[in-house]
Amino acid sequence: MKRNVALGCVLVLTTAAVAGCGGGESASTSGGKTKIRFASWDVAEDVDRQQAIVDRFNETHEDIEVTLEAYGSDFDTKISAGMGSGDTPDVMYMWNYPSYYGGLEPLDSYIEQEGADYKENFYDTLWNYNAMDGQIYGIPVGFTTHTLFYNKDIFAEAGLEEPTDDWTWEDLKEAAKVISEKTNAKGFAFSMKPDPYDFEMYLWSNGAAYCDGEGNMAGSINSDAAKEVFQMFQDMEKEGCAVATEKSGTDEFRAQTVAMYIYGSWSINSLNEDGLNYGVTKIPSFGGQPSVSILSSSGVAMSKDSKNKEAAWEFIKFWTSEECNKERIGLELPVLNSVVESEGIMDQPEYAPFYEMLEQSDGYTPASFIIENWSEVSEDLSLAFEQAFNPSTLMDVNEVLEGCVQ
Repeated sequence: MKRNVALGCVLVLTTAAVAGCGGGESASTSGGKTKIRFASWDVAEDVDRQQAIVDRFNETHEDIEVTLEAYGSDFDTKISAGMGSGDTPDVMYMWNYPSYYGGLEPLDSYIEQEGADYKENFYDTLWNYNAMDGQIYGIPVGFTTHTLFYNKDIFAEAGLEEPTDDWTWEDLKEAAKVISEKTNAKGFAFSMKPDPYDFEMYLWSNGAAYCDGEGNMAGSINSDAAKEVFQMFQDMEKEGCAVATEKSGTDEFRAQTVAMYIYGSWSINSLNEDGLNYGVTKIPSFGGQPSVSILSSSGVAMSKDSKNKEAAWEFIKFWTSEECNKERIGLELPVLNSVVESEGIMDQPEYAPFYEMLEQSDGYTPASFIIENWSEVSEDLSLAFEQAFNPSTLMDVNEVLEGCVQ
């Protein structure tokens, strides 16, 4: 499930079972059933699959009825309006916690009542992306890290060995040069105007960041390590072994006009449908430390204004259960250790690298969770990317990044 940035997650319980978890509310009922609203950002066949799962919940719970509300591209608009008017759905998909957590119910006490095994079954790194200010506001349901996709046929045509997990960016650059010289494809593609949220992973991989822990950008975004990252991408473009694309690079990769690009798991289904002979491996490192990936994580959250919190939590538990995690494979990568093991996910070469990147990307907090005026900063960073990577400008990296802190 793709976070749209454009960035990812409800039986009424007895009073004793939910002590300390928002009891005492007056439930909205119809025909003896507690009514729950569940908002999704998905569309088309994804919504159909979600509706089938919701229907199964309703069929097996005599006391609760869940209504799925599919908002699609209007998700943020409708959630914002609902929070402003007190009409927020009881349960909703969520990724943008910095913007919405004030209208969400903290879930720590609900999680605690389920016992340690419940929380520990989730990949630990995912909790960092579903929390704000030390409190958890969403239960993880799906994620993707980023990995390096490569075209096996183009590598064979260029007479090159395929990328491996221990590749550095220097290895990628050298391979990209050979591919650009010996085939009709460019070696590597990257976005000319990447989502700033995503691009920070490259800075992390080189020991840098957009800001420090207090949100100060001076000394971070314009550090030597950060400049080195920007300069590397720009140099590959100048040298003709890489191309800066208008979008993510997926279109060029599918058309086989580029041999490598870095992206999330969203493109796997389309690449498989194309019958493309491709491989997936970890993001190259800068040599000094393992590479790091950003997470696009989706969770399910509860409205703090819900009058049906007991029922809402029951539905959240169902939606984040092993059964549902298995059923959504193909829509989103499983977040439960038990499901990854039982379904043999780590034995599937197109999926395993995403989990390997997840394991080595723990402990990093995106700037969007730290900088209060992130929306404004994000716009400034987008301009900086375009200045540095647009082939018609290719501005000096030092000048561009110094401008980000003025």
